[in-house]
Amino acid sequence: MAKKNTQYQCQSCGTIVRQWAGRCFKCGAWESIIEQVVIPENKSGASGYTGTSAEGVVLLESVEASETERFKTGWDECDRVLGGGLVVGSVTLLGGDPGVGKSTLILQLLCNLGAKKHKVLYVTGEESSEQVALRAERMGLDRSACWLYSAVDMDSILSAIKKEQSKIVVIDSIQTMVLSSLQSAAGSISQVRECAMMLTHLAKQTGVSIILIGHMTKEGHVAGPRVLEHMVDTVLYLEGEQSGRYRLMRASKNRFGAVHELGVFAMMEDGMREVKHPSLLFMSKATQSASGSVVMALWEGSRSLLVELQALVDESHGQNPRRVVVGLDGQRVNMLLALLHKHAGVATHASDVFINVVGGLKVTETASDLALAMAIVSSLNNWVLPRGLMVVGECGLNGEVRPIQQGQARLQAAVKHGITVVIMPKANQLKVPKGIQCIQVAHIREAKIALSALAETQKIATAQ
Repeated sequence: MAKKNTQYQCQSCGTIVRQWAGRCFKCGAWESIIEQVVIPENKSGASGYTGTSAEGVVLLESVEASETERFKTGWDECDRVLGGGLVVGSVTLLGGDPGVGKSTLILQLLCNLGAKKHKVLYVTGEESSEQVALRAERMGLDRSACWLYSAVDMDSILSAIKKEQSKIVVIDSIQTMVLSSLQSAAGSISQVRECAMMLTHLAKQTGVSIILIGHMTKEGHVAGPRVLEHMVDTVLYLEGEQSGRYRLMRASKNRFGAVHELGVFAMMEDGMREVKHPSLLFMSKATQSASGSVVMALWEGSRSLLVELQALVDESHGQNPRRVVVGLDGQRVNMLLALLHKHAGVATHASDVFINVVGGLKVTETASDLALAMAIVSSLNNWVLPRGLMVVGECGLNGEVRPIQQGQARLQAAVKHGITVVIMPKANQLKVPKGIQCIQVAHIREAKIALSALAETQKIATAQ
């Protein structure tokens, strides 16, 4: 009997080593290296998983490019993140923390698509059929057109998809799927890779749209090999606190649309519901104006969202002043504090500084610099600002206010939400809409002076 060809592979990072060791030399994980059988390439799903035929070398202009066909999910927020809908023959990976609502969202999406006469199949490897049916009944979903299959064996799942001729398939989750020809356990690097490759091959060969639900690691990545994200067409992340009500869907990769689009959903008792006007979610609902609160226009994908930044600057009673930042980059906040001290005379070295983004959104855009700086100045001087104020702009290390992209679109979004005064870079040559006072500044000192004048006007108006 021929000896099986085996190898040792780390189940955390995928590194292949010659012999077993208690600790992986690359990622440092303990007890993660296991022995597994090497599958010949002609028996593995790795060969030709794109589903293309061996037609040889062709000229690019000779290939007919047809318009991409999409399935509309029935949710504008979801379609926006996907780039217009679920593409026929595509493979989408949805990741998220446990309990964030991945299975709930996808079950609702499948029932919506099934109601539109699309043949859909929900493959569950984590829950029994009774559990899924009970959840669908609790949410009041139309279950008459949604097919269900509880299994983890990849061969039987592929056979069921072909037999039922399903057009849209959900795998919940890819980490529970098992290929019988592999000796490793479910969720291992090799199992996840091979199962995903076989599903991708099926999607490209037959035109089935497949959605893979993936578990997340403690580092915030989808569990399994990194090649999994390279293999699929779209990578989505569902974010949100379990104790909170709202969920954010982002696209970090999309071969059929723009990345970094943002979809907002609300978790209700009967499942997920899309939020039609997400800017209202990220703005404070306080009835009175307060210091340290500034609204900015954030550009997410193809639309502008109004987000409120809050700063609290207080006298420090410890030896080392605290810097607590939620929703922003802490290093950039430290840079802005130094910039304010150097170029605007705003000293915070003896004060505790607390920064927060309303609604739990994570802001990475540099156009938030000026708004954050003005929120700090407002809190430090206890300047109460008018509620119709919006500040946007990027700050350079020399104190200059640099231009931003999509300035005109941000102004249009400000008009829709009742903004009356805008402080923005002078370098942006814009057509100011009616009803808005636009104060354009070239330096952070000018922005501070303009903010002081607005605070004085607000003080006089309040006194009257």
